[in-house]
Amino acid sequence: MHRYDSSRRLLAYGIAGLAGFVDATGFLAADGYFVSFMSGNTTRLGVDIGTRASAAIVPALLIFGFVCGVTLGALVSETVSRSRKSAVLGLSGALIVTAAMGHALGSKLLFLGGSVMAMGAINNMFRKDGEVAVGVTYMTGALVRLGQGLAARVQRRPFDGAAASFALWGSLAVGAIGGTWATGAIPAWAPWIPVMASLALLGAALRLELRPA
Repeated sequence: MHRYDSSRRLLAYGIAGLAGFVDATGFLAADGYFVSFMSGNTTRLGVDIGTRASAAIVPALLIFGFVCGVTLGALVSETVSRSRKSAVLGLSGALIVTAAMGHALGSKLLFLGGSVMAMGAINNMFRKDGEVAVGVTYMTGALVRLGQGLAARVQRRPFDGAAASFALWGSLAVGAIGGTWATGAIPAWAPWIPVMASLALLGAALRLELRPA
């Protein structure tokens, strides 16, 4: 994360905030399941299988939808020769629009399906050598780097990236707080806030990719 320039780091922070917002709205709609945190859904899948097998279909479908979103995002990223970040963000934004429309129509299935696929796709924003370089919807790696950085500080040795990792985690946390507030205060409009945010981030990504090297 710290190896990116400030513009790309800010873009990553913005996307993490968007992911936190979407995950919070999805979590509340899905009664405790996630649309971006698949480790949590995998644990819920195992618990559901062991305690109430009929409920296991929910995390199983969310995991499947997430993988489908990642696959679509990867295909777009590998197919588009220029402006790959913008193309992936455009795909994710279209899926977020689908989710918002599903919410407006009263379809929880469409809302959750669009949300989880959008979160899968958006993880292809920062790729290196065909693999995800920065996970923008899951923060375990960021918190590990933060802890490693704190250990390095205690031992008075250099460690790059701890501050950027903390900022990435904080962005997702702030987004989740915003999503929770919006769901309670303005439930009809809450799903449309990520639509506007994704448009703003798409504009930022386009400016970043089209500016002279």
